[in-house]
Amino acid sequence: MPVRRFTVLLEYDPEAQLWVTFVPALDYISTYGETREEALDQTREMIAGYLEAAAQEGIPVPSESPAAELVELEVPVA
Repeated sequence: MPVRRFTVLLEYDPEAQLWVTFVPALDYISTYGETREEALDQTREMIAGYLEAAAQEGIPVPSESPAAELVELEVPVA
């Protein structure tokens, strides 16, 4: 079975006490889970559903952007 890879942004939301994911290549679709593993499992299912719906509708799915990166910036504060 062919496999596609997607970069996923995973972060913990301490206020909601949930792990949240975003998939930048797919219009930043997002989901969550109570654990890191649950959030990633939900993300796999969400991506599969997105790909299936896009295929049924004839919508092209973008490839990953090799230029995408996560950077950390320092910002002076008063």
